Amino acid sequence: MSFDDEDQTYVVVRNHEQQYSIWPADRELPLGWTAEGFGGSRAACLDHIETVWTDIRPLSLRRAMAASANEGENPG
Repeated sequence: MSFDDEDQTYVVVRNHEQQYSIWPADRELPLGWTAEGFGGSRAACLDHIETVWTDIRPLSLRRAMAASANEGENPG
């Protein structure tokens, strides 16, 4: 399966860590990924991802860093 086919229609997908990717629209989504609601050409999907995925850190890391920052503000 090639992800660089400019003639293929893709959908934008996201996993539980809020990481984004593209997937061929005519294929069943892989386990753990859901359609984000945007589809089109490869270039359009990648442009969309660039717009919406502003923090590429996994969600679990962002949550851990936020919890750590909050602990530092309120020492026991």
